[in-house]
Amino acid sequence: MPSNSTHGFHFRKATPADLEPIWVILQHAIERRRLEGSNQWQDGYPNPTGIGNDIEHGHGYVLTEGEAIAGYCAILVNDEAAYADIQGKWLSNGDFVVYHRVALSPNYLGKGLAAVLLAEIEKFAMGRKIYSLKADTNFDNKPMLHLFEKMGYVYCGEVFFRGAPRKAFEKLLRPID
Repeated sequence: MPSNSTHGFHFRKATPADLEPIWVILQHAIERRRLEGSNQWQDGYPNPTGIGNDIEHGHGYVLTEGEAIAGYCAILVNDEAAYADIQGKWLSNGDFVVYHRVALSPNYLGKGLAAVLLAEIEKFAMGRKIYSLKADTNFDNKPMLHLFEKMGYVYCGEVFFRGAPRKAFEKLLRPID
């Protein structure tokens, strides 16, 4: 069931019919990262097979305006093996929501929708009584690093994916008991 968001946007689970427009959004995001001089997402990840797996396993979510998909992310609960080996320290050790593959359609860039998408992920977590959000990004992903700072995330250390270090962040949605 979609949840209402601000400004007429809705956040819902992705369906198989969403795969093609999601992949178009991700291709644009991959190209933006390349043009920014980043090596993030330049190794064949993400790809349509992975996005199809996200959708098939119920992890893919879209932010929509009417029928248009404005953004995409994958959301998982307590499911990121790489986070167990952080070089640093998480703020909490309990249940957590982790999200990956955050991307906005080029038609929606610069409108504050990344913050709306992250706020929807917070609602997702709170609705499941989970009060920790964990995420990571490349060291040179300035837009995402800025968003983490703006949204109150705390830098916790480094995690490694496919042999490369990534900056890891956590946001607590309530104080630790």
